[in-house]
Amino acid sequence: MLSLIFILITILSLVFFYLGTGRNRRVLFLSVILLILTGVLAYSGFFENTETKPPRFLLVIFSGILMATYFYKVVRKDCLNYSMLLAVHILRIPVELVLYQLFLRKLIPELMTFTGYNFDILVGISALIVFVYLLITRNKLPRLFMILWNSVGILFLTTIVVIAILSSPLPIQQFAFNQANIALLKFPYIYLPSYIVPIVYLSHILSIRNEIS
Repeated sequence: MLSLIFILITILSLVFFYLGTGRNRRVLFLSVILLILTGVLAYSGFFENTETKPPRFLLVIFSGILMATYFYKVVRKDCLNYSMLLAVHILRIPVELVLYQLFLRKLIPELMTFTGYNFDILVGISALIVFVYLLITRNKLPRLFMILWNSVGILFLTTIVVIAILSSPLPIQQFAFNQANIALLKFPYIYLPSYIVPIVYLSHILSIRNEIS
């Protein structure tokens, strides 16, 4: 059941981001291709082999960076739907709830959850509040507020990304040796580092680009 919930979260992240980019077909096509390829590799256990050099998990990181960079270049500012980009951040709430369940199942360390050092759920809750506010009032929030909110969101996300990487069974592991981060090497949780995290980063960056340009 938890796996199905996370697959649904991944699909929603794709749908929200696709709508947020003004239904950009290149975003949709490349997203589906990458999700299928990553899913097949993860399902086969490809990323769970941590003995290879360089670590196979680097493929996940680099592909996510390349994907986000490409999307940044092809997505037009005048096509963006900022309500849908905000909806992407709301998904951080169920993501954090799934991570907590993975901790209870001893698949990730506690420091990666909201009871540890992961405060990302606060960004999700605030995104929900902002989303409802904009929906009800139809008012535009001040530019400075949006820049600061997105900047804080990037900071919180970066914090947990660093913790997750340093808690993984890789040569650079520094934390959680008793209960390493092994879930994110498996299907479907591989979608968190390979797709959801890059999309969340990009949703912040696109919003900031709009406010400062």
